[in-house]
Amino acid sequence: MPRPLSRADAAGEAARLIVLGEQRIPYRLRRSSRRSIGLQIDGSGLAVAAPQRAPLADIEAVICKHAGWVLKKLDEWRRRPPPPAPPVIGDGSRVAYLGGELELRVRVGRERAQWRDALEAAAELQLCCRDDSPETVAAALRAALCERARPLFAERLAHFCSRLGVPVPPLALSSARTRWGSCSERGIRLNWRLVQLPPALIDYVVAHEVAHLVEMNHGPRFWSLVERLYPDWRSARAELRQRAAHCLP
Repeated sequence: MPRPLSRADAAGEAARLIVLGEQRIPYRLRRSSRRSIGLQIDGSGLAVAAPQRAPLADIEAVICKHAGWVLKKLDEWRRRPPPPAPPVIGDGSRVAYLGGELELRVRVGRERAQWRDALEAAAELQLCCRDDSPETVAAALRAALCERARPLFAERLAHFCSRLGVPVPPLALSSARTRWGSCSERGIRLNWRLVQLPPALIDYVVAHEVAHLVEMNHGPRFWSLVERLYPDWRSARAELRQRAAHCLP
């Protein structure tokens, strides 16, 4: 029988440990206004989302109930080949942008970014950086993409909130490695790397998170809302998984 190792409970995200079979499994616990306990496994390990008032014993009982699935998925992640080394970003590099390609032109000088056709799949981005090291250029590129992402995301967020008849929540950009978006009582967070994807996929992620403003789960009512906002969500979700590998790290 799996035996949980409990520690003092606390609100917010906390690092914890549980024994499943003969293995000591660390996990991250995050509490929110959601109604159910959810398990997620990715390259960072096991993450558990739970209601604010759920007892720790109940949370770990759910983990134990799904011990076989948890151990199987963790083993699958451990067996995955390491991701390829990130590309070196510099003058002449081509970067995905709004489903097209963006060619970088890098110059040393006063820091600034100059776009061509910034509201569409731009042909060129000129970056002036204090030096042309890959680290400096990558940081400047990320800043330029974030600058373009925020107003675009804000416009699409307002669009889908209007369609659902809900107030527009605060918007923040995230740098999560494994999540395109998240929704909480503090607002909606969207991964800045979404700006590299086609606008239709950005719309799917925004619609997904807006639906969470009404249903903070992934039950049938939630997917019904997603379908109302974005009828072709199934194919968009599949394409999103395929294109993730082509985004900047």
